[in-house]
Amino acid sequence: MSTTKKNIVFFGTPDFALPTLKLLISKGENISLVVTQPDKPKGRGKTVQPPEVKKIALQYGLPLVQPEKIKDEGFIEQLRKVEPEFAIVVAYGKILPKEILQIPKYGCINLHASLLPKYRGAAPIQWALIKGESVTGVTTMLIDEGLDTGPVLLQKLIPIDEEDNALTLSEKLSTIGAELVYETIQGLRNGVIIPQPQKGEPTYAPQLKKQDGRINWNSSAKEIFNLIRGTYPWPCAQCLFKEERIKIIKAQLAEGDSIPGLILRAKQDLIIGTGNGAIKILLIQPEGKKIMTAKEFICGRKINEGMDYFS
Repeated sequence: MSTTKKNIVFFGTPDFALPTLKLLISKGENISLVVTQPDKPKGRGKTVQPPEVKKIALQYGLPLVQPEKIKDEGFIEQLRKVEPEFAIVVAYGKILPKEILQIPKYGCINLHASLLPKYRGAAPIQWALIKGESVTGVTTMLIDEGLDTGPVLLQKLIPIDEEDNALTLSEKLSTIGAELVYETIQGLRNGVIIPQPQKGEPTYAPQLKKQDGRINWNSSAKEIFNLIRGTYPWPCAQCLFKEERIKIIKAQLAEGDSIPGLILRAKQDLIIGTGNGAIKILLIQPEGKKIMTAKEFICGRKINEGMDYFS
């Protein structure tokens, strides 16, 4: 009588995938193959950099492959030879074809950073913040051929803190998600998790574009505040002061007149009017310069309260 191999193939690319990979390793799971995207140029110097998942795979001596094309027959045959019990997919960045979905014994399990069917797509964390959600969570699901449409396995809800931005919320969800993936694996092995169809009206979270960070000062203070949180660290909330391009990194809601873009205060504090209410700028980044406090920004410029505008 043959024994089913307990091999796991792990698909992942950025930081968000690391807690899950590390937890599976620490639990003694047999990661027989790590699949990540090819090395890519990054930064101003366009230096070729490996994905974060590759660094961890090499650190632990795990078998690694970086296919240029996910439908490559040689790569798919390599997966078949592994005879995986599971394929775990965490922020891999490419859609898996049907040929791959059919290979693992228990299918391909995806960790998605929302409470599906809300925020299907590439940027669920960012859009949950931009839309002003008070709660979010993580979902493990069986991947099918749709866009995050597969049956739900487990979900875990967490509150969104008002201090959260896309970076801090991503860190929280990646840690919680790692634990949920491991719980999902155990539950499927033990037969206690039954995949359930997604319930409710789906919403979508497409990949952010640079223009998604453009501030419309006619929006309410709350909407602008949420945009600032949801677009950090990329593409960041952007606007103009006179002819100078700036990014607003951190802000908070403030008392003030509802005059869109008007600088209401620019001494110790930098407070700007919006279409409804005002926001206080805490951290700001002029183009080509480092992040600075609002006070540092004020000191380097001639700003006329009640006359100058952000646009």
